[in-house]
Amino acid sequence: MFLLANHISWIDILALGGATGAAFVAHDGIARWPVIGWLAAQNNTLFVSRERRGALSGQLQALRTAMLGHQPVALFPEGTTSDGSALLPFKPSLLAVLLPPPRAVMIQPVHIDYGAATADIAWHGDEPAGTNAWRILGRAGPLPVTIRFLEPFDPADCADRKAIAAIAHNRIAQSVAAQQRPSASAIAPV
Repeated sequence: MFLLANHISWIDILALGGATGAAFVAHDGIARWPVIGWLAAQNNTLFVSRERRGALSGQLQALRTAMLGHQPVALFPEGTTSDGSALLPFKPSLLAVLLPPPRAVMIQPVHIDYGAATADIAWHGDEPAGTNAWRILGRAGPLPVTIRFLEPFDPADCADRKAIAAIAHNRIAQSVAAQQRPSASAIAPV
């Protein structure tokens, strides 16, 4: 499986990694973070550079090699975290690795949902990593998370990487929207 998920917090990695055993694709700056960089490397994280456009072919080859293993690979195609209220556009450049895929693989869109706690744990904007971590770790009570595995699809059915990104984005955006709609029982009669 090649998992494509929305991205709200660094906790997404713990939740999705724990549920799937996936290796992650992450920006190379994380490799230099104390403790976190080391932990990421222990899970076969593939570190890629966002700034070095010329390095894309090498990054695609490294990702292709990682996909030959028996570990699912996960990517947050938004390229950054969001506040969870809306899905950001997907960056499809690394999805070129799926055309053709190095082995039989399905794309698994994933919606990570923290429900009412989303605003409390979202890491976006200019908030420093340490500040966010202390805020989340100092939060009282449990942190519910729901991981919704949406309908998978075969990348071979897609014309290009942009089509892969569009299908996954659409499925995750529909799930986000469905969870934000008030249920019929919660709507007061007029």
